[in-house]
Amino acid sequence: MRLTARGVGVDGPHGTLLEPTDVDVARGDAVLVAGMPGTGHTALALALGGRMAPHRGRVLVDGADDPAALRRRVAVVDTPGVSEPEPALTLGTVVGEELAMAGRRAWRRQVADWLGQRAAGEWSGRRFEDVPADVRIDLMLALAATRPAVDVVVLTGPDRHGGSPHTWWRMARNCASTGYAVVVTCADTSAAVLDVPCFRIGAGTAEGGPGHDGIAEAPAGGDGPDDESTVGGRS
Repeated sequence: MRLTARGVGVDGPHGTLLEPTDVDVARGDAVLVAGMPGTGHTALALALGGRMAPHRGRVLVDGADDPAALRRRVAVVDTPGVSEPEPALTLGTVVGEELAMAGRRAWRRQVADWLGQRAAGEWSGRRFEDVPADVRIDLMLALAATRPAVDVVVLTGPDRHGGSPHTWWRMARNCASTGYAVVVTCADTSAAVLDVPCFRIGAGTAEGGPGHDGIAEAPAGGDGPDDESTVGGRS
């Protein structure tokens, strides 16, 4: 499975939301997309997930221009104003809603068991905004992995929650190692800390042509799985 964006750009009512951007990721890999904080991160996530039609360029899944397949196979995770959980909800409520949307049982017992298996039961009754960044990100990745038919996970701006970039990057790579293609957007400062190859928002091919030229080499899955992550494998 492969997700490829060629020169994807998005316009808004008052100007450009996303300058042409390239992304290329395959199953088992995690790639980083860096750029200045702003609307570009959200627009890119929505375009990759088939939730927003790009004004320029294309997003291909296994070489096909298929927005319906993108919506089915790409999970857009923790995207501000879109899929970011309501901060005042308890963690238990957020988990219950996500499990229900994935078609799984989501009664109090199932939610408690799910959190307990991930050593996060102590946070169940806490407001989502008060859950530590590393716990929050790890659980959001794990919840994305419960959704049927999902092959790609797009995690938007985990660095906005604070903490070490190395922590969420390790979690993203671990998620990829369980059989997903993972895209993480972040600020340029976080990319500099990680010091790994990455795609750049606004540095894509101008026309988004079908060839591979213009696509920079992105980081692969990294050094392999890390036992500290609790992201589950494919079912």
